[in-house]
Amino acid sequence: MIDTFDYFRAHPWHGLTAGPDAPDVVDAYIEITPFDAVKYEIDKQTGYLRVDRPQGSSALPPTLYGFVPQTYCGERVAALTPGSREGDHDPLDICVLSQQRIDRAEIVLPARVVGGISVLDGGEADDKIIAVLGSDTVFDYARELDQLPVAVVNRIVHYFGTYKMDMTGKKPNGIEIVGTYGAEHARKVIEASLADYDEMFGGTRVSDA
Repeated sequence: MIDTFDYFRAHPWHGLTAGPDAPDVVDAYIEITPFDAVKYEIDKQTGYLRVDRPQGSSALPPTLYGFVPQTYCGERVAALTPGSREGDHDPLDICVLSQQRIDRAEIVLPARVVGGISVLDGGEADDKIIAVLGSDTVFDYARELDQLPVAVVNRIVHYFGTYKMDMTGKKPNGIEIVGTYGAEHARKVIEASLADYDEMFGGTRVSDA
């Protein structure tokens, strides 16, 4: 008889963890790669990837992009973002740099946190943590955002400042880049998002044990 448990798939947001070394190194669930002309987003009910929309312009995502499991952007995350009225009620977004081409999504990888971008989306805190692939020795030198090439960071910032632009020019962008920050503040944002998750979902985070 086949054990039906063999076919169980953990929900990427609720069934996986941020990793045993969070907030320094986190597990990142990847939704989009730098080669995707379509924006995919986790379906919160089923845990599968859902097609959200085609990318709004010719610009493609500059990095691997996804979220940190069992995080939530609520009041604590909002309190760390100047000008925000609340968090965006989603898991915490993360961008991961890899020296080698990774062209598939729905994967989990170790991401060493080096900084982040403070973003307001319609007044809501929508931080983008920036990290490097933790197992990639090419990035062993990178522990802080300012150790990454300036052009790389600028490209990430520009993408998130423009990726929701209405190409017809009839609707406002709604995105404000507040600024960038280093690893210490990024770790505070991650810790805040973990605490927001515990409060939102009743302290139900699963353990890495």
